[in-house]
Amino acid sequence: MKTALLAAAIALAVPAAAREVAPDTAMVSAADPRGAAAGVAMLKQGGNAMDAIAATLLALSVVEPQSSGIGGGGLLVYHPVGAKAPTTFDGREKAPAAATPNLFMEGAKPQNRREAVPGGKSVGVPGNIAMLALAHARHGKLPWATLFQPAITLARGGYDITPRLARAIAGGSETLGRTPAAATLFLNADGTPKAAGTRIVNEPLARVLEAVAKGGPRQFYTGEIAAGIVDTVRGAPTNPSSMTIADVAAYEAKQRPPVCAPYRAWRICTMGPPSAGGIAVIGIVKQLEGFDLARLGPKSVTSWHLFGESERLAFADRAAYGGDSDFVKVPVAGLVASDYLKARGALIRADATMAKVEAGQPAGAERRTAAPGGEIPSTTHFAAVDKAGNVASLTATVEGAFGSSLVAGGFVLNNELTDFSFEPALNGAPVANRVQGGKRPRSSMSPTIVYDRSGRPVLAIGAAGGMTIPAQVAKAIIGVLDWKLSVQDAIALPLLYASDDLLIAEKSPQGEPLQAMLPALEKLGHRTGSYPLPLKANGIERVAGGWRGGADPRSEGVAIGY
Repeated sequence: MKTALLAAAIALAVPAAAREVAPDTAMVSAADPRGAAAGVAMLKQGGNAMDAIAATLLALSVVEPQSSGIGGGGLLVYHPVGAKAPTTFDGREKAPAAATPNLFMEGAKPQNRREAVPGGKSVGVPGNIAMLALAHARHGKLPWATLFQPAITLARGGYDITPRLARAIAGGSETLGRTPAAATLFLNADGTPKAAGTRIVNEPLARVLEAVAKGGPRQFYTGEIAAGIVDTVRGAPTNPSSMTIADVAAYEAKQRPPVCAPYRAWRICTMGPPSAGGIAVIGIVKQLEGFDLARLGPKSVTSWHLFGESERLAFADRAAYGGDSDFVKVPVAGLVASDYLKARGALIRADATMAKVEAGQPAGAERRTAAPGGEIPSTTHFAAVDKAGNVASLTATVEGAFGSSLVAGGFVLNNELTDFSFEPALNGAPVANRVQGGKRPRSSMSPTIVYDRSGRPVLAIGAAGGMTIPAQVAKAIIGVLDWKLSVQDAIALPLLYASDDLLIAEKSPQGEPLQAMLPALEKLGHRTGSYPLPLKANGIERVAGGWRGGADPRSEGVAIGY
């Protein structure tokens, strides 16, 4: 299946002769070949990385609906050629104005998260179209309408269900069957899930894409499309929403300042609030600057012990301070300051495990109570580079598989509001990530660009998989920079994920080397386990003469260049 999809995608986007060029001078890496092909088609038409990344997101709205789309949100880090730092764009979804801190509370107790996800209450106002429009207006080259053509062709002409999508449909068939719009798309007439290889034609989505291509982004946030979103969430059979037409019309994407920090000989730039993921990535890697990771290498138990300990520290800060900086004070500068992270890293010992990990006290921090979020592992990441040197790194999501399981206008609606911490206060202190009207929930999405000493982008990287995202991105960065692996091999490395004081070695063929290390990690004092993890990363790195792409072998992803 993957081979056939890739062959068709390359045939659509790139002449066969162009594949003889190595390395590539322009490229798109995405979790589905048809999404990557849509981006490359823009590059072939004279577009730049901004055009390519936009067309990729729109195409993935069609063919990867379980993970992302125009019914969700995203975060974009974009490097315009010649710039000293990237610009970042926030398309994170927003809570309706009427949402209160008790949105997910049932009396004194939080609602069961599994029961809170399906239906209207979990849906935030989608941000991807507004984000693309804002970023494209400032950096795009091709006409707005051109970006939509590959997605419209896929929606109207039909696309084949991949094995990954088939598994997601089978896993979500009960909730998808609750509404006719979702059932019609993803289930057979008898209610059984559609199988891999089944062709889906999505004419409602084709019409929505055509309308937004012709009428611009306001076409999405007003009129029939917006009314369809509101009617769907307010009339949901479970957990109806308070969202209004005014909530949808008021949505605005924002350009945010990037969060950058030096790491050894490089500079890492990523997304700031409402993402806490990028800050965690910087924390994980910079807390390890005092250790010679290059000498230790990826086969060392000590390397992975250090990595797990650094995750624990970074995730403790994330839980305490992460949130929407439009509503709560997030001490970003303090959290990524070199002296603060050096002090945090000094807590890590190479020969023993920290007995207890708590959030630190970075400069500018206010008293907060650490509180978990509820991110469900889905999402998608993609990256693009063009021949001029523009670089884009974008993570997009509808949160869990098929988001809220609601469909409006042929597109899946997110369940991002369950990324909020359900309890507004704990231990007498407010939770930074509590629900508030108009607020964006905290995110783990970590689109990142790494620069060399001369200020050139050398790596665009990101991942999908809920709270594992910062760990995946940090692991890939260390793999490329410290261990001198290709971006492909760095992405393929196994992941050791720290969940509080539990170190989890991924249970997969890729994870077998880490699974073998668990007894040694336990001797260092770790509590360990091995479970399947929802990992999916994509990236592009600079090499001599051009670019080389990487796509997660755990996924159906590819990198296509020319």
